[in-house]
Amino acid sequence: QVQLVESGGGLVQPGGSLRLSCVASGSLFNLRPVGWARQALGKQREFVAQITRGGRTNYADSVKGRFTIARDNAKNTAYLQMNDLKPEDTAVYYCTAGPMFSDSPGDYWGQGTQVTVSS
Repeated sequence: QVQLVESGGGLVQPGGSLRLSCVASGSLFNLRPVGWARQALGKQREFVAQITRGGRTNYADSVKGRFTIARDNAKNTAYLQMNDLKPEDTAVYYCTAGPMFSDSPGDYWGQGTQVTVSS
């Protein structure tokens, strides 16, 4: 089992930055893929970014060049650095992890952290 706890959300002005963190408890975090998804009010949850156990990353087109996903296996933590934030980035952001040795997160989910981009 894996438990995920997100933090770092908040209110930021357009053009600003935030860094989200996701701390994992449970076994063998370093062998799991980790990702971030988001859900805006009234919309479906959508993929944002993911990183494999080997460090390969993938991003949604809407965040490429602005968001960066990273992981620190020694701290059992994943990060999402968000720069040049836009009002359309407003959503609840969820951390997710996948099975060991897979390349796809989505089996385990955190409770989410709210990000609001507004002036």
